[in-house]
Amino acid sequence: MVNAELIEKIQNLPAEKQAEVCDFVEFLAARFGKVKGKSLVHNEWSDTEFAEFAMGQALCGMEDEPVLYTRDDLKEHWQ
Repeated sequence: MVNAELIEKIQNLPAEKQAEVCDFVEFLAARFGKVKGKSLVHNEWSDTEFAEFAMGQALCGMEDEPVLYTRDDLKEHWQ
């Protein structure tokens, strides 16, 4: 896929998905990017940092999802 095709596909996405693409590109650039032919210093993420990033990506856009279950659906309640 050439850059023009990729840019067109990104531009056709809703704004929130475009932001998600930008976040992912920033993540990749931070991990594996190059600046003028030189590799960036590869910084290892802590387990906590990676877990927070992964959870943020996994939950991205869920605020728009309909609520499927309520407290009334629970069979067991923890106190």
